[in-house]
Amino acid sequence: MRVELTEVQWLNVRQELPLHEFVRRSGLTEADLRYLVESGVLAPLDPQAPAWSFSADCLPLARTAGRLRRDLDLDGSGLAVALTLIERIEELETRVRELDVRLLREFPSG
Repeated sequence: MRVELTEVQWLNVRQELPLHEFVRRSGLTEADLRYLVESGVLAPLDPQAPAWSFSADCLPLARTAGRLRRDLDLDGSGLAVALTLIERIEELETRVRELDVRLLREFPSG
């Protein structure tokens, strides 16, 4: 049996993380992070600022990108495509759950 340890961190979603801290916590390289920003997948709080910072609520997506980069050896464009597809799947799953709830209200099985 293989046991995998996962790091757990409590973050305030309104917390700002400077670029170097965001890179460290996400597992991405700075170049990959910059590519994801240029691709529109991630956004710094102020893209025009000389030193970027990110909202902590972007960190889960960035950590997913870091794992994909490490596990699947994806380049920047591969990461952008994979993350876009993951976000779309999550949106669709949310929509399906909402429709299931609506269906149960309209047609209870009792």
